[in-house]
Amino acid sequence: MGEQDSTHRLTGDQMKEPKENGTSVSQFSTSVRAMVRIRQKYLAIKKRRMESALSSMSSHSHSPKYFTFESFPEPASPHKRKKKRKTRILYPSNSLRAVPTKERSRAKNCLYLLCIIVFLQVYNAIENLDDHVLKYDLEGLENTLKREVFGQQEVTEGILGHLQDYLSTYVHNKPLVLSLHGATGVGKSHVGRLLAQHFRSVVGDQLVMQYFVLHHCPTDDDIPRCTTALDTHISEMVTQAEEVEKIPLFIFDDVEHMPRELLDTLQGLIRPQNNNEYLNAIYILIGNLGHEEITKFVLHNSSVAVSGRLSLSQELTPWLRSYLQRYHSLFLEAEFLPFTLLEKSHVKECFIDKMSQEGFYPDRQHVERLAEELSYYTVGKWKFSHTGCRQVVAKVNLL
Repeated sequence: MGEQDSTHRLTGDQMKEPKENGTSVSQFSTSVRAMVRIRQKYLAIKKRRMESALSSMSSHSHSPKYFTFESFPEPASPHKRKKKRKTRILYPSNSLRAVPTKERSRAKNCLYLLCIIVFLQVYNAIENLDDHVLKYDLEGLENTLKREVFGQQEVTEGILGHLQDYLSTYVHNKPLVLSLHGATGVGKSHVGRLLAQHFRSVVGDQLVMQYFVLHHCPTDDDIPRCTTALDTHISEMVTQAEEVEKIPLFIFDDVEHMPRELLDTLQGLIRPQNNNEYLNAIYILIGNLGHEEITKFVLHNSSVAVSGRLSLSQELTPWLRSYLQRYHSLFLEAEFLPFTLLEKSHVKECFIDKMSQEGFYPDRQHVERLAEELSYYTVGKWKFSHTGCRQVVAKVNLL
């Protein structure tokens, strides 16, 4: 108000000035009026600022103690700011909440169906393998070998294991070749006769061949004829076996007496490069090649060999393989089964079995006396027969 009074006074004084100064007075009055308008505008703006500040302070003083989502008015700003776009947050309502449903995938059903199909196929394949093995009655062969072969448990288990694996299917990539080696009288030829007898009962006489070299090819002059006859006979048998879907058995005894021409012919027949019918066959090679080393090994390791802590096949197979492959390349495809020496207890079992077959009562004292008449290797408390059970038949025939 003081400022306005001074302004009025100033104007009054100016009005008292002489008229001759009219032009300068009018210019001065115009500038004063402009200053007055600026002053009034400034005061109005200042008043509005104070009012807005007071209203803001009063609203803050009455605000609640707890946080709410209520919005506060923004204070007036001299500079106009660009408003930011607020993001609205939507909270789900319990009434509108939807529980997700569990959808079962169709792929799982297809996977389960595929697993069932694979299981049935595998089960059917196993059943077919069992059916193929059942035709050869390996269980009956096992009972026969355990009953009539003495002291060669490892060999009998090896033969049965190889036959079980090979006869599980009809299609093969190579024939099965088993090479039986050992000293005289340990049961090699006896095992060959039992195998021939059993396979004749399951596949027929026409699919089993026993070849005794000293009988079928006694002289060197017969070698050309023997090789041709052997080739022709084996070819006819494998062809016939292919037609009836059975596996033939070929047994060659006294292999150490076979001439090289016969061994070459036999190797050409069993090598995997032949036709399919030649791959489905079993060859049994029986001989005493390497029996000296087998005898030495058993005598030097008698304590662990007899107790069963030493596997004769595992220890002697590498040496036998090396020795026999140098002898002839036919043995490259063979699985080796060395026969151990027979103990005195095994010889007694041979006497009891043979006497029972001949109708004699197997008296224990009589059997002991007959067994004492044979010669033995003595190593500590162990006694191993020089000739195995070979002389048992001759002794029993003299009774």
